[in-house]
Amino acid sequence: MRTVITPRPPSRRRLLSALAGLALLPGAAAAAAPGRPPGKPEGKPPARPVVGRPDTDHGCARIDKRLPTLPDWPVVQSEIKRNPADEKRVAKIVAGMTLAEKVGQMTQPEISAITPEEVAQYGIGSVLNGGGSWPGRDKHASPQDWLALADAYWQASVNTRTKIPVIWGIDAVHGHNNVFGATLFPHNIGLGAAHDPCLLRDIGAATAAQIRATGQDWAFAPTLAVVRDDRWGRTYEGYSEDPRITRAYGYEVVRGLQDGGSHRLGDRGVIATAKHFIGDGGTLNGQDQGVDPSSEADMINIHGQGYYGALAAGAQTVMASFNSWTNEDLGITEGKVHGSRKLLTEVLKQKMGFDGVVVSDWNGIGQVAECTNSNCARAINAGIDVVMVPNDWKAFISTTIAQVEAGEIPMSRIDDAVTRILRVKLRAGLFDARTPSARPGAGSAKALQARALARKAVRESQVLLKNNHKVLPLSPRSKVLVVGKSADSMQNQTGGWTLTWQGTGNTNADFPNGTTILGGLREVLGTDNVTFSESADGVDPSRYDAVIAVIGETPYAEGVGDLGRRSLEAATLYPGDLAVLGKVAGKGAPVVTVYVTGRPLHVNKELNRSDAFVVAWLPGTEGGGVADLLVRSRDSGPGYTGTLSYSWPRSACQTPLNPGQEGYDPLFPSGYGLRYGQTGSVGTLDETSPGSGCSGTGGGGTATEDLEVYNRQDVAPYKSYIGSAENWGGTEIGVDGEAAHSEIAVVPSDVAVQGDGLKATWNGAGAAQLYMQDPAGGSDLRGYLNAGAALVFDTIVHQPPAARTVISAHCVYPCFAEVVATSLFSNLPAGTKATVKIPVSCFSPSLDFENVNTPFLVYTDGAFSASFANVRWVPGAAGDADARSCADLT
Repeated sequence: MRTVITPRPPSRRRLLSALAGLALLPGAAAAAAPGRPPGKPEGKPPARPVVGRPDTDHGCARIDKRLPTLPDWPVVQSEIKRNPADEKRVAKIVAGMTLAEKVGQMTQPEISAITPEEVAQYGIGSVLNGGGSWPGRDKHASPQDWLALADAYWQASVNTRTKIPVIWGIDAVHGHNNVFGATLFPHNIGLGAAHDPCLLRDIGAATAAQIRATGQDWAFAPTLAVVRDDRWGRTYEGYSEDPRITRAYGYEVVRGLQDGGSHRLGDRGVIATAKHFIGDGGTLNGQDQGVDPSSEADMINIHGQGYYGALAAGAQTVMASFNSWTNEDLGITEGKVHGSRKLLTEVLKQKMGFDGVVVSDWNGIGQVAECTNSNCARAINAGIDVVMVPNDWKAFISTTIAQVEAGEIPMSRIDDAVTRILRVKLRAGLFDARTPSARPGAGSAKALQARALARKAVRESQVLLKNNHKVLPLSPRSKVLVVGKSADSMQNQTGGWTLTWQGTGNTNADFPNGTTILGGLREVLGTDNVTFSESADGVDPSRYDAVIAVIGETPYAEGVGDLGRRSLEAATLYPGDLAVLGKVAGKGAPVVTVYVTGRPLHVNKELNRSDAFVVAWLPGTEGGGVADLLVRSRDSGPGYTGTLSYSWPRSACQTPLNPGQEGYDPLFPSGYGLRYGQTGSVGTLDETSPGSGCSGTGGGGTATEDLEVYNRQDVAPYKSYIGSAENWGGTEIGVDGEAAHSEIAVVPSDVAVQGDGLKATWNGAGAAQLYMQDPAGGSDLRGYLNAGAALVFDTIVHQPPAARTVISAHCVYPCFAEVVATSLFSNLPAGTKATVKIPVSCFSPSLDFENVNTPFLVYTDGAFSASFANVRWVPGAAGDADARSCADLT
């Protein structure tokens, strides 16, 4: 199925009309109409809207042309119905369980933190593996390795008194992306551009087969975020900024994953998860895990759309979102969704009628006010059924049992949670299943491969934005020069959530069954007709029929990928790409740019240097699908058919940018896309740059936005280093978060969320420092001094300092200022996260604020160990009640 959209940008009136409201599914129109429903007497409140099975095209959910506005949260009619026999069986099991066994069912540890023996001992209900976690910590673990661990957990669980089988959940977000050798599909942003719900059903089914091959039962997918601000680092996990697409896709991908029937999941299915409920794509400034200020009407009519589709298809689990829902001007004060009874119980379970399992996200309960990772009665009372508590699971079990015994958590809430868990396990057929290795498809190398489907998805998802002089498609007899860092990089084309959490640290050798874009070009043109020079140095473009430049973003995942105060300007984020284009543009051969990206970016400079411009998104392991359309061949089919499901900015600070908003004026609107034979009319574009960012915080004015220095990773232009007598010039901390000298060692750590910090350990062998610095030189940060800013960071002290310890900021050494922090760190409770706020005025007057190159440095010459995360300068924070006094830091 396809909605054909011509490349001519739609009028603003047509866009507003298309998105004016939200559509009901068939059979619900009368119930949803505002005012008095037919047959109801005057004075009665209108019936609640109802959502069920969608209208279809070619057997798949139709992307509706218009979605009329819903006045309230709808009742969602699931295709998987209650089975009285199942309910009776579940009730009998629950009645015979002890409190400890019930809490065990609600507990979900990470595989690196629990053994099969402990699964049996504590009656654990489910386990998970996070991104970058594998059996035996082996990135190249075989399907047999995965199955062996799945069997061990399974056998341990069914040998318990209750004999309740354990289930294993895994992030399979673009195929079975944790497993070495599996075919990986384009990330969701690319699939959204395909406008093909049938494709999503097929990808869901293929992913389920991959998961069953390695013994898991539960996919933490699909992500149903409707993204509002493309600075969000998870933008590529959303199918579209258009909720119509998300709704249809949510329905079909769940159908594919679960292979569902009327009461049961099919024998070829796995449990699907609709995530992240709700509003994760609507946070202010695109901040991961931030605050969504949406009105309730927008939550219902924008962010709820994907859930109506997914739950109608029978999704059995819903994952709570990290974000908060707060807008005090509208009287909305729910705070963290993990603690919101209104959203998780009153809306999701009661109004929408969801009878499956609500699972928390990674240590998500620890972000609820007055909670920790192992202690949160509020989250359970709010409606969390399964608690993802990766490492602190033993403490969670003992604490939760005590809270039930003390009456803080009603036993009825525990029984409801366990009933839901067992209901889902029964519907998934797990009570009657064999061990994972004995199930159909287990260990199948064929099941892990879906290359033809993945290549088809790549072809359908690409979007042609510019094609001057009809450069594309190239003749199959062309001789081409290929340049750019992403032409021969499986890491770049697969992106985040690929083998590792952030998608970093991978090489082409980690993808034995994949093809790079360069490899695909060699397939279709012949090796002799393709010359590759990544940097474009020492080659003469005029000797070739065309230059193909494959450039774009490098991998990132949640948090790390947030742009924060930075602009969307690609040339600032990746200046090396522009340099490569500068070496080949206007040198005698047309330049075709293939852009690999997880979000729309401001690419005016890159477009001006390109004769043709293709957005390839993050295509996964089948780079040959990109080559299929660049060169006319038997695999080209109709050529480029993808159209944008996200608007692309005209200027670098033009975000949020969504149809229907006031002043909507994109360079390329949602729905734009050229076909073979069309050239478009891009013209020469304005190359005005905002410089380092969009916040206007430089100079001697007053800063208004945070200066982020380290947020799960270095925030450009800053980089993290260690220094000591071994190398006072500084050793950069690698992308893996590790570095070591004989005096100091740094490794990744969890401070507030997974992998967000750096743990530094000084062993007392000599003086050493951890610091964050702009290697290019200093910046004018006077605006932060004027704004009463504070240096703010989160920390966990593991071992208090044994010697004098200082925190300093540098204005290009030997210009610096420092405060003494020995007592500060010594007085913080060991092992507990704390937020430290040091007024930047404490560095005055010694610090030249007009030339700060190192905004954060910790130095000591004795033994000390602490983790540091979320380092930033925050305007106004010096006036906070918990800010430190300069007088106490001497």
